[in-house]
Amino acid sequence: MSGTVTHDPPPGTADRPGRPLIVTEDAQLLDDLLRLCAAAGATPEVHHAVPDHGDGWDAAPLVLVGDDAARRVRGAPRRRGVVLVGRDQDDSGVWKRAVQIGADHVLMLPDGEQWLVDRIADVAEGVGRPALTVGVIGGRGGAGASTLSCALAVTSAREGLRTLLVDADPLGGGLDVLLGGESAEGLRWPAFAASRGRVGGGALEESLPRLHALRVLSWDRGDCVAIPPQAVRAVLAAARRRGGTVVVDLPRRLDDGVAEALAQLDLALLVVPGELRAVAAAGRVASAVGMVVRDLRVAVRGPYAPGLDDREVARLLGLPLAGEVPLEPALLRPRGTAKPPAATGRGPLARFCATFWEQALVQAGGTR
Repeated sequence: MSGTVTHDPPPGTADRPGRPLIVTEDAQLLDDLLRLCAAAGATPEVHHAVPDHGDGWDAAPLVLVGDDAARRVRGAPRRRGVVLVGRDQDDSGVWKRAVQIGADHVLMLPDGEQWLVDRIADVAEGVGRPALTVGVIGGRGGAGASTLSCALAVTSAREGLRTLLVDADPLGGGLDVLLGGESAEGLRWPAFAASRGRVGGGALEESLPRLHALRVLSWDRGDCVAIPPQAVRAVLAAARRRGGTVVVDLPRRLDDGVAEALAQLDLALLVVPGELRAVAAAGRVASAVGMVVRDLRVAVRGPYAPGLDDREVARLLGLPLAGEVPLEPALLRPRGTAKPPAATGRGPLARFCATFWEQALVQAGGTR
């Protein structure tokens, strides 16, 4: 059992790894907390009461207070990031003690072990604001969604943001090919097929190919064409914890794995060519995607059929307009025959991507 009192992270801990503080005299509880810290890759500081040096209490990114020690820490300065940990599921008084010490969360072992491991591991990784995660999906086949995904990722990396490009389309041929890195060393999706629970964000990042200043999670050329939804959830959650931006190139077919990817998005771009048949096809895609993604926008690509422009396409689909994707030769070249789209930082497509990130990051609350 666990319960939340407040949700705010401790002040000053964003993007800074640190040692959790354990306060308890309960030997059995201490053994369990040390075991969970080890599983999360963290080395804690242990005290029986509030540390004599005040900065030990104030500076710890996470404080785990055993229920036995609640009385001893009652007079400590109030701070965020305090978890009251106990064992008695039927003790209703634990909530009163949590309020008395200003705890954010009440957690009972063993039921809350996985939550606590995840929270401690976040501390060990120095987790701050999660990555702004953007999905790109074509309104019809050949709309240019994969190329726009790569252009957005390349632009984000060029702006100095930690960037991960995720290829969620197993039948798309591989975004590593589009980026000219099909032979680059690093893991591809099949290596994560058995992932369950929590994947370390730092380990994930270091294991992937690095191309054009960004990390790429793509497909290999093997027979694997599906990843279990639990693995998709674990991998994308790890990617988001690292901060920066995550760009996900999505297929038009929706299965359980794609649904997990959609659930991780902050916003999605539906790329729609300016023709009536494409608008009709995009309407069906939008209906399915819109059931999961709370912020779905349309990016329109010319040339346009008579009577259509970007605003009319957005009106017909009933979606907010993200903008007009410039038609550039890079959008039409076969994969692997040119530099990655927007790689030079010049041209209409690069300007579109730069403007998109500038606006999206402001709307999301600033640089990540």
